[in-house]
Amino acid sequence: MTRETLPRKTSVAFVVGALAIAGCRDKPAESTTDNPGLAGQTGTMFALTAKAGFISTPDGGSIPMWGYANEDGEMQYPGPTLIVDEGQAITITLTNELAVPVSLLFPGQHVIASGGVAGELTREAQTGQTVMYTIEAASPGTFVYYSGTQPELQTEMGLVGALVVRPLLGASFAYDHPATAFDDEFLFLLTEIDPVIHDLAAAGDLAAIELGARWPVYWFINGRTAPDTMLPDGVPWLPSQPYGCNPHMMPGERLLMRVVNAGRDLHPFHHHGNHARVIAMNGTLLASQPGAGPDLSHEVFTIQAVPGETVDAIFEWTGEKLGWDIYGDPAEHPHQCTDANDDNFDDTTREYCPDHGQPFPVTLPQPLQVTWGGFYSGSPHLGVSGLLPPGEGGNNPAAAFPFMWHSHTEREMTNNDIFPGGMMTMLMIESPIPTGP
Repeated sequence: MTRETLPRKTSVAFVVGALAIAGCRDKPAESTTDNPGLAGQTGTMFALTAKAGFISTPDGGSIPMWGYANEDGEMQYPGPTLIVDEGQAITITLTNELAVPVSLLFPGQHVIASGGVAGELTREAQTGQTVMYTIEAASPGTFVYYSGTQPELQTEMGLVGALVVRPLLGASFAYDHPATAFDDEFLFLLTEIDPVIHDLAAAGDLAAIELGARWPVYWFINGRTAPDTMLPDGVPWLPSQPYGCNPHMMPGERLLMRVVNAGRDLHPFHHHGNHARVIAMNGTLLASQPGAGPDLSHEVFTIQAVPGETVDAIFEWTGEKLGWDIYGDPAEHPHQCTDANDDNFDDTTREYCPDHGQPFPVTLPQPLQVTWGGFYSGSPHLGVSGLLPPGEGGNNPAAAFPFMWHSHTEREMTNNDIFPGGMMTMLMIESPIPTGP
């Protein structure tokens, strides 16, 4: 297939059925920690297999891939998220079932490799060989791993993944400092794909691949493009793409964003709703000196995800100073605001108390005068549902406040020219109180 014969799609389509789960707090199928947002594999010994397979895209595409599998399991994109503890010795064995040599690199880690053959950057596994890599998880943080064998091609083909090192302080902290505490965490592993390269690789015609002419037309979060990003982890119809990305939280919670750019292009990841505080980059806490905590942290509204780098950021939302009660009229939907800690926030609802009981500042139009969005609950208030016309809505059963999180490079919000899609998901802010209709 040549680039000129690649089908170009310009119609507008959106698989809304995949969005029906947005706002639901589902326990990920592979979750192995107390924080349900992060799925992956834990332990000190891991067995990975490099093999070929396919992934699916919401526009009906099927793309050949290379990926790391859990031993004898399905090839998956990205590779398994490896979740380990600080200070432990970790062993990863890599067996190669591909027709080309492959390997593993762990930037930021001290690695001892054995077996296979010597490559330019690390020990490589030829077809049928196994290489053992041992690392000491000396410091906590978010890291990337990928193949060190012709990485400009093999990362494109899917041989990438994330490594998360838990601090000694515990699984509810990003680093060994109390200021890095969080309530939930989500991985945002960003990649992009040029399917022409993948078709040529699958045909074994590696000599015809022109990496300088690479032109991605699909953009991924955790190996899925929107709207599949918002499906739960481990859905059976995406066997090679087990990781979803549907972040959800409650007002006042601290959400840890683990952003990994495992691709070759810059991705400005834009998070609507509030700024996020960047506390670490490349597994290094932004501290002026050891023990100081993230005193060099800074707030951003868009995370500039640089290829090969990682960013840890804390996102919070309260609705502070909106000027109206986010939970609605206390007379109709009872809730209270008792400032027990004298910080202007209620301990239960995390409501900004000066806004308690303040009316919604806009008179809503009559139902026949509006267009109904799929995420509208029928009410402008958090946790409150209302009547909707037949066939409208339904993508927000928790009556959450949805905010689109996406690449701020506009073309990266498409699936091969079909908008919306690509590097996009929805943050769902849910009510901590059952206010009801």
